Amino acid sequence: MNPPTPMSVAPQNTPDRADDEAKSLRDLSPHQWKSGIAAWLGWLFDGLDMHLYTIIAAPFVAQLLHVASAADPLVKEKSSWIQAAFLIGWALGGGFFGRIGDRLGRSRALSLTILTYAVFTGLSFLAQTWWQLLIFRFLAALGIGGEWAVGSSLLSETWPKRWRPWIAAVLQTGVNVGVLLACLTTYWLAAYPQRYVFLVGILPALLVFWIRRSVPETEEWHAAKANAQGSEPGIADLFRGQIRRTTLLTILVCASSLTAWWAFMFWNQQHLRNLPELASWPVKEREQLISKAFFIVISSSILGNFLAAGLARAAGYRKSISLMCLGFFLAMFGAYCVPRGHESLLLWTSLVGFFSGVFGLFTMYLPPLFPTLLRTTGAGFCYNIGRVAAAFGTVFFGLFARVGDFRTALWYVSFLFLPTAVIVLFMPERLDGEPDGKPLAG
Repeated sequence: MNPPTPMSVAPQNTPDRADDEAKSLRDLSPHQWKSGIAAWLGWLFDGLDMHLYTIIAAPFVAQLLHVASAADPLVKEKSSWIQAAFLIGWALGGGFFGRIGDRLGRSRALSLTILTYAVFTGLSFLAQTWWQLLIFRFLAALGIGGEWAVGSSLLSETWPKRWRPWIAAVLQTGVNVGVLLACLTTYWLAAYPQRYVFLVGILPALLVFWIRRSVPETEEWHAAKANAQGSEPGIADLFRGQIRRTTLLTILVCASSLTAWWAFMFWNQQHLRNLPELASWPVKEREQLISKAFFIVISSSILGNFLAAGLARAAGYRKSISLMCLGFFLAMFGAYCVPRGHESLLLWTSLVGFFSGVFGLFTMYLPPLFPTLLRTTGAGFCYNIGRVAAAFGTVFFGLFARVGDFRTALWYVSFLFLPTAVIVLFMPERLDGEPDGKPLAG
């Protein structure tokens, strides 16, 4: 009898997964706890390093360009390219480290991703020109992009299946907490040169030593490697057979939603900073308002993570993602359809943050769409290839907007959530047998 091909290897019901055994937190194994803590901390520092630049982009780039105002058109142009390079690096890192995760294991790859983004975020402190900062942000993004695919696959292979929506919410909360720490960092260091915030980004490197000592590879990955008998699937297999349709639909969903989200995350800060009513504010107070606004968005997102998880438990992933994207559209449309003062804008953007909880569902929904030895490759490639579209969108909508006014561009980009809400309904059910169109309770 011929051995199973790599494309047909199914997840194994090992004690590592405990799909049927674990009924409460007390039933979880030490391995499951360690993998959960490692992934959550990895995502926390991921969020921290990811958004340190986003919050202080305009004033820091203005310093590097030696211009007097953050509203200078040259600042808008160069900061757009830096953010675009970051998002492209994120996409490439998702594919690169995703492949490493399938070849060498989840724990090893997780350590490498964290070390990469920690080192190069810290090195951003040394940037003396805008293009040096672009290079450091690009290299840091390689690790940040890879960490998503590796961490989500690690948990999907170790924690109970029925808990996945809540696991996704908790894991995404790690990112949110990291972003809140970025907000606090920029708030506390508002009186210092912006470059000092990047030194905080070195801290995640300390986590690597614990992961390599304490977090073993998953049983499912070991079993799939043994069954493959040296004949493992390659990247090209993402575009062959039944998996090809899954790959293409996943890319469309990720590209459209992430473009809109990152346009919001980056340009909303600049839109708020350039409101006429803030022109007379002292620089420190204005920058603290920006940090406060970011804090509100991310705090709302934490609540949205758990709403999305509850919807997934009740209606399945696909319908829940579709409903959250519709809410996303309405929130962004309402925020930018008319000019608003900063108080009204803070209220509306808190709703935008709330519906961004949809991205937490991607964490547990996407990896099991792919076979075990294509899991981090497939999830990392499809989710992060959306960053390329987001990179283009960041530059396009930034250059499209009139100087000092990004409201119209942000209003237009909100419409990208409408096709996302439709396309996701055509996504397939999971390969591991978990139904996406039915309630997940059990």
